[in-house]
Amino acid sequence: MTTRDFSHVVALAKLSPRPQPHHLVAGEAARAALAARFGLQSIGRLEAWLDVSRSRDGAALTGRMVADVVQTCVVSGEPVPAHVEEDLALRFEPADESGEELELESDALDVLPTDGDAIDLGEAVAQSLALALDPWPRAPDEVVEQARRHLTTEAEAEAQAEADKKAANPFSKLRPQ
Repeated sequence: MTTRDFSHVVALAKLSPRPQPHHLVAGEAARAALAARFGLQSIGRLEAWLDVSRSRDGAALTGRMVADVVQTCVVSGEPVPAHVEEDLALRFEPADESGEELELESDALDVLPTDGDAIDLGEAVAQSLALALDPWPRAPDEVVEQARRHLTTEAEAEAQAEADKKAANPFSKLRPQ
């Protein structure tokens, strides 16, 4: 089993068909590592309440995840706080190593592979957080508008670059104006 940023490994042999509760809380180091992994400014909270049960050759997970994150606005670069609450319903099954191309049905999209004879609940929560994040976070309009005042157009940038190039030429001062 590989070491992950937020790991809570449970052996399949320890699971029963009756759901068992698990409460996961990411510590400061795990939140910082996940923030770096997902390109976030920070994660202030990551917590999950899960019920996990054994099923056939894998496991089933249901529960709820809550997170407070700070993303970066795609327009202004300003911080964008976000509160994430997601219901989780996942299955863990052994990975299909046949190499065949599979056609996934809609209920197969929330299936994670087991890692040998264990499952990693923390990694499942981390991946669920990544999927729940806004892919194009935007700051409020007034913040974006204020940032736009500091942006230059491509034509303005080219004109400024040309002016800087002329000013850097030591012979430009010798030219008559």
